[in-house]
Amino acid sequence: MKKYYLFLFLILNFPLFASESTDIILKELNKAIKNKQHYVKIKEERIANFKKIKSDNLTKEQEYNYNKTLYFEYQKLNSDSAIQYVKKNLKIAEELQNKDLFNLAQLQLVTLYSSSGKYRESEAILKSINKKNLAPSLIPIYYFSYREFFEHYAANSYSPEYRNQIGKYRDSLVGVLNPNTLEYQINRIQHDIFNKKFDEPKKQLLALLGKTKEESPQYAMITYLLGKIAEATHDLESRKKYYALSATSDIKNANKDNASLQELALVFYEIGDVDMAYKLTQSAIEDALYCNVQFRTLLMSEVYSIINTVYQEREAQRKSELQIYLLCISLLSLFLIVAVIYVYVQMKKVSRIKSELFETSQKLAELNKDITETNSQLQESNLQLSESNLVKEEYIAHFFNLCSTYINKLENYRIILNKKATAKQFDEIYKILKSTTLVDNELEELYKNFDIIFLNLYPTFVKDFNALLIPEEQIVLKQNELLNTELRIFALIRLGITDSVKIAAFLRYSLSTIYNYRTRARNKAAVSRNDFEEMVMKIGSMALKA
Repeated sequence: MKKYYLFLFLILNFPLFASESTDIILKELNKAIKNKQHYVKIKEERIANFKKIKSDNLTKEQEYNYNKTLYFEYQKLNSDSAIQYVKKNLKIAEELQNKDLFNLAQLQLVTLYSSSGKYRESEAILKSINKKNLAPSLIPIYYFSYREFFEHYAANSYSPEYRNQIGKYRDSLVGVLNPNTLEYQINRIQHDIFNKKFDEPKKQLLALLGKTKEESPQYAMITYLLGKIAEATHDLESRKKYYALSATSDIKNANKDNASLQELALVFYEIGDVDMAYKLTQSAIEDALYCNVQFRTLLMSEVYSIINTVYQEREAQRKSELQIYLLCISLLSLFLIVAVIYVYVQMKKVSRIKSELFETSQKLAELNKDITETNSQLQESNLQLSESNLVKEEYIAHFFNLCSTYINKLENYRIILNKKATAKQFDEIYKILKSTTLVDNELEELYKNFDIIFLNLYPTFVKDFNALLIPEEQIVLKQNELLNTELRIFALIRLGITDSVKIAAFLRYSLSTIYNYRTRARNKAAVSRNDFEEMVMKIGSMALKA
């Protein structure tokens, strides 16, 4: 059951698939027509390269073959050039007194003359040739030349007699060709088509098509004959498809004697696509004139006159429609101009209002900026006050604690001296008074208390201070050392004591020593020397603010 549905689906949708395939083929044809000069250039370059290899010391036989090769190259590209090389071979054959080579050149000239409209010259040559004197290898060419002569002549003056002559010489040609050759098969198929036999020729052509490469000249002939069968059997889609394939192949091979373009132009004319028909007809006539194929030009001129008339009528209709469209566009343009003027006036009003709003917003922005700056200054002042209050609170507490401690120490010191005095131990008293140990111990205790209190207020001071120095000059404290002399100097600066005299008095150093410490630190700074101490005074501010 599934197979039945699948078969039914394929039958119903076959035209859709065929159409899609034909559309792709027609796109390829349009592309080939657009680039046909490119294909001609490729062939002309190949011919030019072949001409370059000609040697100056060729024998007459070799020169004959050289000319014959060029004849085949030009045969479907430029008949005048092909005639030129065949005439050269006629002279060579006469010089060699070789009758077979002379007859071959004459038969080649027959086809060229008849295709270019020189029927009398072509017929005269044919009548001058005695078939009985021809070599067996030239008999097929003889029949082929006669068949081509009548096909070309029939385009100029059609008569049933010429049609019979074409069939007669095709039959003769089939009779002498080798049945194993492609030429025989194609001529045999043409014979059957001429006699209105289509089924078997179609099978044979499809089989040949599967074995023939697209770039082969035979490919164009096989697809052309399939188009002829489709035309005879009224299969429009296949007719369009195969003529398009044939025309594309001829264009890519730079074959200017292109019958398929003419046939395809008629197909598009029949289905009402005048634009495509006109385009194909123009291309076919250009090719025929380029190659000087007179009989093809005659055939195309009849088709062209019909298609051109319809095309011109269509163009006249389009022009009339275009005039109407132009009138409508003009009216719309006038309306648009009025609308633009109105919009412009409104935009000017809006622009003026925007300008006023912008000025107002600028004033507001300036006021906001002033307010922001004031707020920032207030915040900074509050921060400094908060920090100052915190420092004051900490130091007042420690101050009272230290005062109490020092009072106790003085009382103990008085008691000790009193005991010594009562015991009349004056030497001991003098020794105690002379010693600086007590003062040193008290200074050490003072600095230790300072370090503890300061680091309690600014726990990250050492780390933040080192961040302001270059890496190799950063301070590394000894074990159990909270601050060293350099750090104490900048700790006092952080507390707002910036006077070097006061710092020297507190730390019991000379003024020059304090100055050297400050200068050396600025020289080691990773930041600007001028901003160094200002940045030291900001250490811990963000922490306090937080």
